[in-house]
Amino acid sequence: MLARRSFSQVTDAAPDRAELETLISAAGRVADHSSLHPWRLIELRGADREVLGRAIHKAEGKKGASHKTLRAPLLIGVVASYRKSSKVPRWEQEAVASGVAHMLSLLLDEAGWGVIWRTGHYTRAKSVAKAHGLKKNEELLGWLYVGGKPERARNGRLKAVDPSRYLSRMPRKKRK
Repeated sequence: MLARRSFSQVTDAAPDRAELETLISAAGRVADHSSLHPWRLIELRGADREVLGRAIHKAEGKKGASHKTLRAPLLIGVVASYRKSSKVPRWEQEAVASGVAHMLSLLLDEAGWGVIWRTGHYTRAKSVAKAHGLKKNEELLGWLYVGGKPERARNGRLKAVDPSRYLSRMPRKKRK
C-alpha cells in the first residue's frame, strides 16, 4: 500500500471477469455495520463506455459523447445502494460503499493493474443515473478506471505522507 498511486493513463489491458469477481469478493469484506451490503458495482467495457460518454455530455448540455470514458478499457461504477435501517444511517452506508471501492482499488493495484477513482459534477446527473440503471435508493459515487500500468510509470515514487500532520490526540480540559 505504501507504493500505491493513481494512474491517470493506462494501457488497453484489463482484468477479465473472473479476476474481477475474485477481487470484488475480497473487497466486499470491508467493515459493514449490520452487514447491509449497501453497495453494488457496475462493469462497463466496450460500447458501455460510449453510452456513458453520451450520458455525461447530455448532463453537461452537450451533444455527442465524452471521450473521457474511453481513457481505460474497464470502468467500474461504484454505487451506494441504501438500505432501510434504524441502526445504520445513510452516511455510514455511503462510507461502506466508498470503503469497498477503495479496497477494490488497492486490490487491483496489488494485482498489477493501474487504477484511478474518477468523479465529476455529472456523477449525480439524471442522465448518468439512468444510463447505469440506478434505482431511487441508489447514488453513483464515481468510477474506478482500470487498465494496464504503463511501463514508464511503473516505478514512479510518491512522497510519503507525514503522519504527524494528520494524527492527533483527544483534546483535554485544562485544570485550574
